[in-house]
Amino acid sequence: MSRITNVLTEGDRILLLDLGASSSLTAELRAILESIPHWTVELQTLAFSEKEAPVLNGLINRKPNLVFILLPRNLLKQGQRLIQRLQPAIERASLIVVPEAGDPDDLMSLLDFGALDFITPPLTTLDIVTRVRRVLKHSRQQRSPISRIKEQLGSSQLIGDSRVFRSMVNRIPLIAQCDASVLISGETGTGKELFARAIHYLSPRAHHAFVPVNCGAIPAELVENELFGHERGAFTTAVRAQAGLVKEASGGTLLLDEIDCLPLLSQVKLLRFLQEREYRPLGSVKTQRSDVRVIAAATVDLAEAVKAGRLRQDLYYRLNVIPLRLPSLRERHEDIPLLASHFLTRYSREFGKPALSFSVNALDLLCRYEWPGNIRELEHLVERAVALSESELIRCDDLSLPSKVATPPPASFREAKARFERAYIEDLLHVHRGNITRAAQAAHKNRRAFWELIRKHHIDVQGFKGSSRSRK
Repeated sequence: MSRITNVLTEGDRILLLDLGASSSLTAELRAILESIPHWTVELQTLAFSEKEAPVLNGLINRKPNLVFILLPRNLLKQGQRLIQRLQPAIERASLIVVPEAGDPDDLMSLLDFGALDFITPPLTTLDIVTRVRRVLKHSRQQRSPISRIKEQLGSSQLIGDSRVFRSMVNRIPLIAQCDASVLISGETGTGKELFARAIHYLSPRAHHAFVPVNCGAIPAELVENELFGHERGAFTTAVRAQAGLVKEASGGTLLLDEIDCLPLLSQVKLLRFLQEREYRPLGSVKTQRSDVRVIAAATVDLAEAVKAGRLRQDLYYRLNVIPLRLPSLRERHEDIPLLASHFLTRYSREFGKPALSFSVNALDLLCRYEWPGNIRELEHLVERAVALSESELIRCDDLSLPSKVATPPPASFREAKARFERAYIEDLLHVHRGNITRAAQAAHKNRRAFWELIRKHHIDVQGFKGSSRSRK
């Protein structure tokens, strides 16, 4: 316990606001908090109403380091408003919500309104203490240089401007700051591991390891050994002890990709670990603990996997605290030019090629393709086109796409206009070798208006300057 509580200082004050949750839950949480040295716990029971504001302000003026709000299941919506109202007064404190129960979307909305984390019953001393320790430690370090560096690392590769994609990206900082399990779903190639890494590097766990593991790539008989390790002599070839991935990820994040491929027996042991944070290596008589945040990912509908008996229902509910469904590239067609340009720039530099660009027809072809392999397929196609290119312009013939490409109409007039604008501007920049003034004159627009269009479509003008390309 001393290692867990060494971040706490004498006089750390915890405020416990009970808004009518069950008395047993309140008593349980209070008992856990009061069992920890150095913490001063103050309990206040409140009926939710606007006239309680003076009481709340008086409590907050005592400057707590941490605020717990216990919410009954029928007051989640009111709890959101309370959190929002409390935010200006508790900016110095961290806020954790303990709801009796709730739908994952409702619980997620608590983070949207300003809560830093939420903890769902059953409550355990280890879970409460480790989360509080991390929250307090993070609040003292959140403005450190390494935190800003990790933030850049976590979000720099998330590329896209479509509404559906930005809505996912905007949730990452909120998800990162809490410690609940996350279930990321989406088709292959949509960036599930990238999102998991972003969550990790924007979280208080960023100083520790991020450990990804593909459950489908591990033979069924070796899964338990890979996750939990073994002691020397546990089996014939175990000549020395080996730590598992759970221990390797201690303090950090463990990504379990293709979670539906985990054997049922291993699912039972994983569930116990998620509930108790305890595990026993193969051949060991001692139980070990590991403080790990688990993010699961899957390309299939896990609710259907539960019905088919491939995934335990209790494990599914334990993992699906915060669901995050990533959109396919078909659902964000307007991001294709931006992604293609990003990969084109990256692989041009990697292969030592001059600045390359797409012809208008090639870019239109990319936008009309359905991309069953999503972003990964697009990246590999651009990489191949750059590697085999013999000129500075990537044309349709350089793209290894199926001969028959679907030609669905744009989703809206706005999307069609955006496609035309970008293609037209790039075409002019090709002709005038990146000279914005001449390109603007050719478009019969003033230079400033033309430059705003370039910025709007994220076009890299430098890639056109000094080239001798002709219009294609």
